[in-house]
Amino acid sequence: MEDPEGGQGPQGNGALAAGRKDGKKSRRRKGKRGGQSRNANRSAQHVLSGETGEAARPMEAGNAARKRKRRRRGTGASGEAAQQHRQSNEVSAIAAQVVRVDGESVPSRRNRRKHRGKRGLQGRPLVHEKPVGRPAQPQQATPGSDTAESRIGQNENRAPRQAENGYRNNGEHPWPDELYAALDLGTNNCRLLIAQPTRPGQFRVVDAFSRIVRLGEGLAASGRLSDDAMDRAVDALRVCAAKLKSREIRRMRLIATEACRQATNGAQFLERVVAETGLELEIIDRETEARLAVSGCSSLVGRETRSVVLFDIGGGSSEIAVIRIGDSRFNRLANHITHWTSLPVGVVTLSERHGGRDVTPDVFEGMVVEVEGMLERFDCPAIDIGHAGDFHLIGTSGTVTTLAGVHLDLPRYDRRKVDGIWLSDDEVSAMQAKLLSWDFASRAANPCIGPDRADLVLAGCAILEAIRRRWPSPRMRVADRGLREGLLTDMMADDGVWRRHRNRRGQRGK
Repeated sequence: MEDPEGGQGPQGNGALAAGRKDGKKSRRRKGKRGGQSRNANRSAQHVLSGETGEAARPMEAGNAARKRKRRRRGTGASGEAAQQHRQSNEVSAIAAQVVRVDGESVPSRRNRRKHRGKRGLQGRPLVHEKPVGRPAQPQQATPGSDTAESRIGQNENRAPRQAENGYRNNGEHPWPDELYAALDLGTNNCRLLIAQPTRPGQFRVVDAFSRIVRLGEGLAASGRLSDDAMDRAVDALRVCAAKLKSREIRRMRLIATEACRQATNGAQFLERVVAETGLELEIIDRETEARLAVSGCSSLVGRETRSVVLFDIGGGSSEIAVIRIGDSRFNRLANHITHWTSLPVGVVTLSERHGGRDVTPDVFEGMVVEVEGMLERFDCPAIDIGHAGDFHLIGTSGTVTTLAGVHLDLPRYDRRKVDGIWLSDDEVSAMQAKLLSWDFASRAANPCIGPDRADLVLAGCAILEAIRRRWPSPRMRVADRGLREGLLTDMMADDGVWRRHRNRRGQRGK
């Protein structure tokens, strides 16, 4: 009789039974291999959740095939002991390999071998981890603040980074509560900086304010500060006082310069400032002003430089410092000043005497000659220039920053592009000739000059031309920094904040 499955009689039935038995074994082996990882994962979840009893049975069922294989291999009591030891090791390994990081399971050792080619350059898995520490918050522009001065310090002219913001690797600032403030009330501007020390010799500006007040308007003719000028200055100082009161300042220094020095009612004006704003300003002498200007620009003097003439063209006076650097350089560049002078002339006083709106080439030359006569009385030995890179000029004032902005043809003034830029002697001459060829309306329309400086910029160029004739140099470096930066640098250095930072780093290393 024919078997429906194709077998012949009893022998066919036996062969069929044997074939079915072999097929079941092969399917059983595939089931064992394919089900081990699934059962292991389910058992590992029970181990993590702490379940026992019935919940732990899926792990035992998943390893049933492996247990039977071990029973066949093991003999006697020693085999059973070894088998129990291996089972306990498997349970421990499964429980150990299933750990969680941010809610996601880490691959097991077998999966790590499988995905070895998907690792990073340093051999670490490509896992998106959350950053450690608090992230740096973006700086908010406040009304009335000088947003172009967002970060100032030693060579901080790049885009803001974590290290440049003064944060350590873990995102924490070394001195989160130590803020320093510097205020400079000049003949033309009222400026404030609130900063935080970062790396040695550097700081991060937390808040800034700048406003043209023209405190010295009419001072050369009358010898007194006018009521309108004092009102404008007091209004600006109220804004500064509000900014200072809103923060916990460790140390501050508030100074007044040439306008308050020359005015007969300068002391009465400062008493009014205290009564209406609560700010106590000190009138500094000209030597201190020159040293502060040098301290603020120290990072712009390279190590290869041997001699520098630094000038600060202000509203009522212009400070000039001759710096000679030998083989050993001090930490404070101001200690290398060999000669200095303060000219009793600035952009406000010079433009009032000669006129600033309609400036002809003859009027411009007359301003240059007047300043040259003042420089002739400055007793300073000639500077020996051994190599081309040994000597250069550094200008820190609105005049030189304006020239740089016009030279770069900026649609809007950007301190980051101006501060530290080099201008050749020919480029400075070309910019001065261009400004002299413009009328008042053209100068006022330029975004880097504006209507507030349109009648002052050519007077500043005349002072700059007199300095260039006295100290010819193939290049000049532009500094958008000055007295405030010098005040902050000196206060932080006196308090030793950067020295403490180095000590902390050494302690962490130990």
